[in-house]
Amino acid sequence: MGGSGSKSKGFWPFSGSGSGDDAAKDGNEQTLARTRSFPGATPFVFTRRSSMFFDEDGDLAHEFYEETIVTKNGRKRAKLRRIQKNLTPQGIINLDHPRIHVDFPVILCEA
Repeated sequence: MGGSGSKSKGFWPFSGSGSGDDAAKDGNEQTLARTRSFPGATPFVFTRRSSMFFDEDGDLAHEFYEETIVTKNGRKRAKLRRIQKNLTPQGIINLDHPRIHVDFPVILCEA
């Protein structure tokens, strides 16, 4: 049971503003401020890697199968065989609306 969070240890881009204000020391108030050491860090994700592939014909799908005829004991039977060669990943796609990063340390709703 795994999440898709980052496994790297060390630098935490969402640690706060880094200015040492009273709000940062208080701990009760968390902000969406960007860090001074990593100015491009936002809690939002705008792109993701697609899990879909293109085949030789240009069709787009998660998986591709090929129907093969197998003869066993004089009987013909159709089986589906998964194709794993000659597939091209779709690549990076833009999200329709931004999502919050999985490692962002803010509780959004406390029930």
